[in-house]
Amino acid sequence: MTIDVWLLVLALVLVLLSGTLTMAETAVGRVSRGQVDELRREGSRRAENLIKVLDDRPRHVNVLLFLSTLSRVAATVIVGYVFVDALALRGGQSVGLALVAAIVVMVIASYVIVGVAGNTLGRQHAMRVALASARTTRFLTAVLGPLATLLILLGNALTPGKGYRDGPFASEADLRELVDLAEAESLIEDDERQMIHSVFELGDTFAREVMVPRTEMIFIERGKTLRQALSLGLRSGFSRIPVIGENADDIVGIIYLKDVVRRVFEHHDAETSERVESLMRTPYFVPDSKPADSLLRDMQSARVHMAIVVDEYGGTAGLVTIEDILEEIVGEIADEYDTAAPEVSPLANGAFRVMARMHVDDFAELIDIEVDSEEEGVDTVLGLVAKRLGRVPIPGASVQIDGWRLTAEQGAGRRNRIGSVLAEPLVAPDEDETTGSDDVDES
Repeated sequence: MTIDVWLLVLALVLVLLSGTLTMAETAVGRVSRGQVDELRREGSRRAENLIKVLDDRPRHVNVLLFLSTLSRVAATVIVGYVFVDALALRGGQSVGLALVAAIVVMVIASYVIVGVAGNTLGRQHAMRVALASARTTRFLTAVLGPLATLLILLGNALTPGKGYRDGPFASEADLRELVDLAEAESLIEDDERQMIHSVFELGDTFAREVMVPRTEMIFIERGKTLRQALSLGLRSGFSRIPVIGENADDIVGIIYLKDVVRRVFEHHDAETSERVESLMRTPYFVPDSKPADSLLRDMQSARVHMAIVVDEYGGTAGLVTIEDILEEIVGEIADEYDTAAPEVSPLANGAFRVMARMHVDDFAELIDIEVDSEEEGVDTVLGLVAKRLGRVPIPGASVQIDGWRLTAEQGAGRRNRIGSVLAEPLVAPDEDETTGSDDVDES
């Protein structure tokens, strides 16, 4: 056999080696650590090697990719040399034709053996390939790992921006694209794709973006009786209520409805003789700039379901619950009683039930009263009720405005936000219509 034939055989071996390395790289990148842990518990020695690979997955993947690229480039150079020698120097053809032929051969070989076969086998048999190649991968990384790291550092130095410390492989963008591709190929549903994207975005979401704002918080003063706390909890629909001292920025605790019920059940006289501060629990404070994913982990570790969010000046910005964070992933959590309702529903005796978010000007036109959103400084019917009431309304709270009684109704959704307002004309003409009067004690 001539030297050219031996060189072509060597090039073929290098292409096959590149395909094998690509197959191992794909398998290592896709294998599940949970499955490997299970195999290790069953006593698999190969699983022990694979666990060590997964402990530093980016570094091992980078070495495999480096060697795959090296093999493919070396094969291309060899084939180019052979074609130029055989076709141009000895065959009388042009050098350009020889190079074009070499390029065509290597593109086909690389695409089929490396791009298609290597990646496909690595995906289809990820666990088997990863287990089989784990020991070799560890050896290659031990020998060539520093070289691959040096090349990554060189690439980052030449690339605008901060680059990637572990190399530009298996990045979040790649994972997002894989999720979109899986949905396009009907491997997952669209709602599953959206949920996975929400998990990625959770790290870029801050506490202030998921919290219940201060304007929608229900408070109770520390000096109120347990009976008043029980009444507020039952009417508002909340099982945990912040306890304040001097003002809303002075949150001194959290009162749990179950604690109140237990105490009142065991000692009936306690509902009037004991104060909220005797049962309140220590509040859990978090800054409004805390990432949502970190906040979720901290709340799980501390075993608390509610945290008070404070702003940069130490004032109360709002509160956040574990459910608020989960809603960023799974969407709004509503109960079985939540149903879609029209914005305006005419009732008997000239009354109306309107959505709480209905614009004030449209509402004023509906019931023919003199109320202007700009003068009031509010945009919604609920905002109007809250302003006249002087605090956040809960179901049952009412005010009287220009011959109409506006009553907050039904908490909507998990947060028990007011869903609708009942507008009733006052039938007695001599009834007091003092603006902003409150017929329900919310204390």
